[in-house]
Amino acid sequence: MQQIAIIGGTGMTGQCAADYALEKGLTVRLLYRTEATVPERFKSKVQLVQGDVTNYEDVKRLIEGVDGVSVILGTRNKLETTTELSQGTENLIKAMKEAKLSKFSIVMSSFLLRPLNEVPAVFHRLNEEHQRMLDLTKASGLDYIAILPPHIADEAASGYTVIHDEAPGRLVSKYDLGKFIIESLDQPEHYGKVCGIAKAAPKTA
Repeated sequence: MQQIAIIGGTGMTGQCAADYALEKGLTVRLLYRTEATVPERFKSKVQLVQGDVTNYEDVKRLIEGVDGVSVILGTRNKLETTTELSQGTENLIKAMKEAKLSKFSIVMSSFLLRPLNEVPAVFHRLNEEHQRMLDLTKASGLDYIAILPPHIADEAASGYTVIHDEAPGRLVSKYDLGKFIIESLDQPEHYGKVCGIAKAAPKTA
């Protein structure tokens, strides 16, 4: 992989993913809505594509010439009913198929790994939208990596654990998550898998 596109690269975790990709020497194309959301440090380092994930043509432009895509769509702490995330996912899958691209990592939430009665009621509508995203992702036929993190902490990287189809813990550093979002695109063992991720347990002596 030499060039990747990031959708949601201006949010907290998205910035960590973009920073990590740049550190790896990758060329990064980043979709943004308004210039005010783009960190100053990205302006000279990434290829900025203005647009909206809910607009198919914008998504199509974003992924031109890339080898893989990372999706870190958030709701900026809004918890009301939305279909923006699933609509964006649908647009991406369609655009990737048209461009004959296969690899994408996509972030949702570890609440999808728990019974609904364990999910706080305030998150139910967002959880439903994440479920729609996951259903679309699984049905895509592409080499997806569905990443379901727990609480994303604003703390230093400390290593992480990934387990398929279950949540290995209750917390992950935004830097570790950003790293896995990018690294997983080149890790075939995670293709077509639902990946739980969490902070690695401290090694015992």
